[in-house]
Amino acid sequence: MRRTRTTALAVLALLNVLTLAAGLTVARMLPPRLARLHVPVLAARPVVNATPALTPAGAPDEQAAALPTARGLAAMLGRELPSAVTGAGLGIEVADAATGRVLYSDNADELATPASTTKLVTAVASLAALGPGARFTTAVRQAGGTIVLTGGGDPTLAVNEYPSADYPRPATLAQLAAGTASALRAQGRRTVRLGYDIALFSGPGLAPGWSEGDIALGDVTPIVALEADQGRLTAGGALEDDDDPVNYRPRTYDPAGVTAAAFAKLLIRYGITVTGTPAQSAAPASAPVLASVSSPPLTEIVEQMLTESNNVIAETLARHVAIALGMPATFSGAAAADMTELRRLGITAPASLVDGSGLSPDDKIAPETLVRVLAAAAGRPALRGAVTGLPVAGFTGTLSPGDSDFGVIGGVAGGAARGVVRAKTGNLSTVATLAGLVDDKAGALLLFAIMAPRVPSAYQLPQAAAAIDAAAAGLAGCGCR
Repeated sequence: MRRTRTTALAVLALLNVLTLAAGLTVARMLPPRLARLHVPVLAARPVVNATPALTPAGAPDEQAAALPTARGLAAMLGRELPSAVTGAGLGIEVADAATGRVLYSDNADELATPASTTKLVTAVASLAALGPGARFTTAVRQAGGTIVLTGGGDPTLAVNEYPSADYPRPATLAQLAAGTASALRAQGRRTVRLGYDIALFSGPGLAPGWSEGDIALGDVTPIVALEADQGRLTAGGALEDDDDPVNYRPRTYDPAGVTAAAFAKLLIRYGITVTGTPAQSAAPASAPVLASVSSPPLTEIVEQMLTESNNVIAETLARHVAIALGMPATFSGAAAADMTELRRLGITAPASLVDGSGLSPDDKIAPETLVRVLAAAAGRPALRGAVTGLPVAGFTGTLSPGDSDFGVIGGVAGGAARGVVRAKTGNLSTVATLAGLVDDKAGALLLFAIMAPRVPSAYQLPQAAAAIDAAAAGLAGCGCR
């Protein structure tokens, strides 16, 4: 044991000698600047006097000085919106998004036909009443020997999976059929009768001011609680299976019936025989659920509705607001519910609605009302989907080139407005409107609504839309001091 200890001590001593020798050798090999390295220490005083990387926010009077003036806005808007193009009754409001202060106003409290800018009201009302995470469920219930496809008012329901690039991802009848077939097989059943229930909504399918021509032109379908692909059809008459907002072929006049027929075909694909023709029937609330599918969250649906200017989605969401508020799920009930929800948000500016999409010429909204709706959406996180869904100038939706009369090169689609204007478009045969947000040249975020409710003729509608485009571009680029 003692010999081992002596040997160990000798080895350690030798290692110490070798380590010191190696250290001296390496030190001689280091460049002088490395040999003189010191441990960092905190300086006793500032070494560099840094300047701010960002300009600090100014005092309130400095911020006000950076905003457009009423005089500057009047000059620019008067130049870009000649009455010979826009017609009589032009209404405008521009406000500072940060404070809500109105910067310019002309006929802003006058009711005007809003066209699809009405969808801003429905977007905000639905998010406020239902919550951004709300989903809508389509179910299959079992009632004796019949299974009942029960509409839950999912406005994005599709037959099959949409192309992978589409957003949001809808619930599908194919998913529902697979789940239903599995449940039936577990019961040992392979033959059923099929009914469909649309009782969630009531009243007529077309709103005041609508006509069957709106269906023939591909703008809308009768509004019911069970509908796939928003009733869009292929050239062969089948449901489209694609979210194509510029498909202006005639839509189906019987959205629930064709949806049930498509579901029956899917059941057959999964090995379930459907006897007879699907028929409208009621599913008792106590009937057991065989399978169900749920929509994307409401925020995503609102974004799709605004980007595409989707009338069917808008009308369906307005009915859900009515249901949430205990009102009839009809056009009149939905319009009243939208207005009730606005008042709950403190928005009491003028408006009178008959539908939730703006397709009816009987709708009336003042420009100042739209600006207040936008202010609510921008200021409340739960309502933010009504801003993020707005088309972006030159890039998305009805502000992208060729997608609408507002997607024109040289107006909102290009120049100073490209990428910095987000706005909802609206047009009927002699109505052109635009309402949204824009960052101006000095970095101020502005809210605006421009409404031309009496364009001289339908032939001048593209020119009126281009003039409003130019005005929005002017807000982005002029500074307007």
